[in-house]
Amino acid sequence: MNRPNSLQAILAREAAAPVEPKAEEMPKPPVKPRPAAKPPTPAEAEPSAKFYRPSRDGRRFLGGHFDPAVVRQMKMLAVEEDTTTQALLEEALNLLFVKKGKGKIIGV
Repeated sequence: MNRPNSLQAILAREAAAPVEPKAEEMPKPPVKPRPAAKPPTPAEAEPSAKFYRPSRDGRRFLGGHFDPAVVRQMKMLAVEEDTTTQALLEEALNLLFVKKGKGKIIGV
């Protein structure tokens, strides 16, 4: 007993089906013109600069890529101690610098 090939049956059915036009071939609906917008005010015309944070004056970013478990544990520790990850990182760097004989970070 010869069983029909299911893939061949699907191909034959697709070949017999009427062909629908592709999206590229379909006529596009007419485009309605947009109403004229008022010209932007001088404040709106100038793109705003990056968000300014005075607390970052004279500082540079120092970061790294860590496993998600490390990040989660750091955030949990910050919550438990009611502090920020920034403060914990400063503390950790101070300990590292003292251990390596470089002294504490000034201003921390």
